[in-house]
Amino acid sequence: MAIAYKKQIDSDTEFALWRIEEDAEDLYSQLQLDAHEQAQFDRLSLNKRHLHWLGVRVLLRTMLNTREFIDCKIDEHGKPYLVTIPYHISLSHSFDYAAVMISKTRPVGIDIEQIRDNKVERIANKFMQPKEMAFIEDSNKAMHLYACWCAKEAVYKCYGQKEVSFVHNISLEPFKFVSEGSVNARLSKGSVNLGYKVGYLQYEDYMIGYVKG
Repeated sequence: MAIAYKKQIDSDTEFALWRIEEDAEDLYSQLQLDAHEQAQFDRLSLNKRHLHWLGVRVLLRTMLNTREFIDCKIDEHGKPYLVTIPYHISLSHSFDYAAVMISKTRPVGIDIEQIRDNKVERIANKFMQPKEMAFIEDSNKAMHLYACWCAKEAVYKCYGQKEVSFVHNISLEPFKFVSEGSVNARLSKGSVNLGYKVGYLQYEDYMIGYVKG
């Protein structure tokens, strides 16, 4: 399977989706792993997580257009980074899709979620402030909430630090839901006060949020 969807954000930033239709053996054959990554891979159980781990790395390799070894590590906050290539990356996956965002200049964040109405409405109070719930449209409630969730997750990944509350530290300005749009967000924590313009996109039965710092 090749890249299923690709979006150029600006001259040095893009993201892409990979529909995972291969089996683990096929994906594995497209990668080069060092001892650390091989140990990570070996610890994964043979389920969807196994395919997700492989899928995002195959997509990363495809986007970087190289057959050389890619040294991708995770920092102490859980944010992925490239050791020998001076690009910023963000990774995500959900069910049948892997997502990768790359920028040559600035931190980035991406999130993809499969849309399941009951789940997001059930947990809305865990990531939405009351003032944010006030602008959610009843006619598009699930879609609107998924756009909010993905936007906040993308901001969290872009910021790249632990102990950030979606409810207390990340706020969204009111916006009308459309199938592809943007929302203004702010991350406030202690002396940190950062503004973001987050893009979101409904793709098939998935929602994607993406942002460049």
